[in-house]
Amino acid sequence: MAYIYANYLVFKFIVSTLVSITFSASVIDDLKNLNPPLDFNSTIINNCHNNPSLRYCSSSPMDLDEIFKFTIVGSHLCKESKNPNCVESFPKIDLQNRPMIAPLYLSFSFFWKYCPLDVLSVDLSNASLKGSFPMEVLHCTQIQALDLSFNELSGEFPVESFSPLTNLTVLNLSYNHFLERIVSETEFFKRFNASGFLHSGILPDHKMFGIKLMSMLVGFPIFVILVVGCLGWACLNRPDFLPRMLQSQHKFTPSMLKAATNGFCKKNLVGKSEAVNIYRGTLRDGTEVRIEIYISDDISRENYNKFINECKVLVQLRHKNILQVLGWCNNRRRFRAVVTEWVEGQNVEMLIECSNPPWKHRLRLMMGIVKGVCYLHENWPEVDYDLKASSVLLSSNLEPLISRFQIGEQKNSTRKIYKLGEFLLEIIVNKKLLEEFEGGETGLIDHIRMHYPGNLHKVLDEKMKLTENAFDQAKQIIGLGLMCTDQTSYKQLSLKQVFDIISRAYESVTVLVSPDQKRSHRDRDKESKRIQFR
Repeated sequence: MAYIYANYLVFKFIVSTLVSITFSASVIDDLKNLNPPLDFNSTIINNCHNNPSLRYCSSSPMDLDEIFKFTIVGSHLCKESKNPNCVESFPKIDLQNRPMIAPLYLSFSFFWKYCPLDVLSVDLSNASLKGSFPMEVLHCTQIQALDLSFNELSGEFPVESFSPLTNLTVLNLSYNHFLERIVSETEFFKRFNASGFLHSGILPDHKMFGIKLMSMLVGFPIFVILVVGCLGWACLNRPDFLPRMLQSQHKFTPSMLKAATNGFCKKNLVGKSEAVNIYRGTLRDGTEVRIEIYISDDISRENYNKFINECKVLVQLRHKNILQVLGWCNNRRRFRAVVTEWVEGQNVEMLIECSNPPWKHRLRLMMGIVKGVCYLHENWPEVDYDLKASSVLLSSNLEPLISRFQIGEQKNSTRKIYKLGEFLLEIIVNKKLLEEFEGGETGLIDHIRMHYPGNLHKVLDEKMKLTENAFDQAKQIIGLGLMCTDQTSYKQLSLKQVFDIISRAYESVTVLVSPDQKRSHRDRDKESKRIQFR
């Protein structure tokens, strides 16, 4: 071979012998099975003596086994590159379109380490090379042309490593995937034709850049419009998808209520009348709610605004004996709804009818309602309410909850005291009397007053099993109820007096709470003083 210049005839014989042997087997097998001939050492020494520029001559100490493998790989590579005379000349390594063997020869680092000086061109185009740039090739510092086009090389392109390749004038890296680098203005780039860098990833693709710029100029406004549109849709229809800080407090939309009730399905319809449909729903955060939807063909703007103003007041009510109003829906003139906390269970009327609670439990119900009424009277005098046993709900721990409200200008407590008296009587009066005088509260109250105090057994709920003390208390409560419903202003009690009488009766029995929750008379007196009445 031409890169073994000295002692040419001897080495030609050795190489020819090796070539005739190794061409019959694979390169890998040759490297494993062949050993250097006995005079290989002297031949290499003579070669280096006659031509010190040979690359393996500069290595110290010489690795004869590695140099021998180098000659075998060189023989194979010369033949694979289709050089006309592999023994005398090796000007080009040509492995283009050889994806099966090109990576193999690149892996023989010892060959590129001793790259023959007469190799002037390396062609590894379209060889399915992958990964980073093959740095081994750069050991052939004398090469004039390097073609790595149409591969799948990626990563950083080692511009700095090309400094020793001063003879390199042709470089083709087209159609690879290197990382982009600004080399167009460097001396390195000026040595080569720009066509050798097409679609290599190294240089900015101005056409692609224009496409990207146009895509950005068109796409960004579209993206902004879509984001704004989605936010607008969420604000108008599903604000529960927005962060909590962006949500409108207490305000629900028809879409939110529809989602909470699974499309207003019949399964979630728990109550219905001509004017109101009541649904059970679950909000997106998992809160169970009671949704009252008011049905109307159309309402005036005055009534529409009145509804909103009422709801804005109701959501501010905070008391354990008042049903919590969570918000409202008023997006459509024909769609109005009030959303409250969900109360699992029954109302006071159902409790009395089905469970027959003992006297101490009935006193607890009265005490809870009186507390709720006092809270409303003191803090929200414009809020009116319904105290029918059928409209007072029960919480999970059987606390009574005032659930029906109306906002008005009336601040006189006379009517509210009257309603409270009716509720007290309804708790302990015989159900048959209530049914007999249904719709005629005045007749019922006159009937009770006629049998008070001598014939109370004719008006008391016969299911109650009253002790002597409990009977006296029931008698006192009936008297209290009659005084509350007395229309003569000079006989009617104040809320403070009602609170004192109920709380004394409540504390005189063992209530359905733990002992550490019972209040002493001193605590009751403090609470009484804390309540101010108009």
